[in-house]
Amino acid sequence: MVGLGNPGPTYASTRHNVGFMVADELAGRARASWSAPRGLRGDVCETRVTSAGVGGVGADATRVVLLKPRTFMNESGAAVAKACAFFKIDPDHVVAVHDELDLDFGQLRLKFGGGDNGHNGLRSMRAHLGSGDFFRARYGIGRPPGRQDAADYVLRPIPASLREDYAVETSRVADSVELLLTEGLAAAQNRFNS
Repeated sequence: MVGLGNPGPTYASTRHNVGFMVADELAGRARASWSAPRGLRGDVCETRVTSAGVGGVGADATRVVLLKPRTFMNESGAAVAKACAFFKIDPDHVVAVHDELDLDFGQLRLKFGGGDNGHNGLRSMRAHLGSGDFFRARYGIGRPPGRQDAADYVLRPIPASLREDYAVETSRVADSVELLLTEGLAAAQNRFNS
C-alpha cells in the first residue's frame, strides 16, 4: 500500500498528503514503525494483515508493506517501482491511496485500474510500473473554492477547523484499505464507495 504525498514538514498537513496520513494510520494500528531502507527512496513499514485487520497474527496472516515515497509527488513512481522490485510485488497487488479533486470531501471510491485523471503521482506510478493495473483508494478532497488554483489548494495546510474532520475521514479510508486487503475489492466497494 503506497500513500501518495510529498516529503517533509512543509507538506505534512496538506490535502495532497492524505495518502501519507492513511499510511501513518495503518502503521499506527499495526503498532509498527517506519524505516528507510537504503536505496528504496521511501519510508517503509512491514506488517501483516488478517481478517482482524493490520497487525494481526495467525495462520491467515499475509504480509503487507506500507510505503511513503521520499520523492516528490511527480516522481512517486520511482519509489513505488523500487519497492515493488525489492519486495517482489506485482503492480496488480499495489494499492495507491491518493487525494482526489473530483470527489467531494467525505467521498471515497475504491477501484482497480484506470487512468491518472491529471494526478501527477498516479501518472508517475503508471510510467514507472509500466501499467495502470493497480488498486486505487481515491480520497475525496473536493475542488478549491472560487477561482483558487488547484495546486495552491492541495499544497496549503488543511485549515485547523477541518483537521478533526480529516482525521475521521483518514480513519475511514484506512478502514476501506483494510477491508480491500482482507475481503477484496467488491466487498470494500460495497461498503465504502460513495
